[in-house]
Amino acid sequence: MQESSLLLEWIQVLHSYLAYIVLILLFLAVANAITGLVSNRMFTMGKDLRLSLFTLILCHIQLLVGLILWFISASGFSAIKTLGMGGLNSAARLLAVEHPFVNILALALITIGWSRHKRFLEGKKKFKSIALFYGLGLVLILSRIPWTQWFN
Repeated sequence: MQESSLLLEWIQVLHSYLAYIVLILLFLAVANAITGLVSNRMFTMGKDLRLSLFTLILCHIQLLVGLILWFISASGFSAIKTLGMGGLNSAARLLAVEHPFVNILALALITIGWSRHKRFLEGKKKFKSIALFYGLGLVLILSRIPWTQWFN
């Protein structure tokens, strides 16, 4: 029993600290895309591509860690099984339903932004795709972070 609680604690810590890195990278990718769009600069395979791709990869890793956490923690799938959808209070619903669902949508938008940018040859269109879809993903992620847990 102690091994499973240690694993749960380790995954929760990983998910929390990885979230900081993902948010910083996502913010930097959006800011980079906006500045590239505004300044009408070329989309480089170095900085621009790597920042966007690394952000995409870490977002996917964060999702996988989050899904593992959702399945093994008491506040995820177990809460829905135990209490049912109608029995969840707002804090429990945020963790069990809203946070995972909205973040999956956000990651889908980020992935669409990455896929769309590859179709374009112009830097302006590439930056626009990344700025729009990564930006929407960032807004959705920020809207469903359990802020009360982060600051406790």
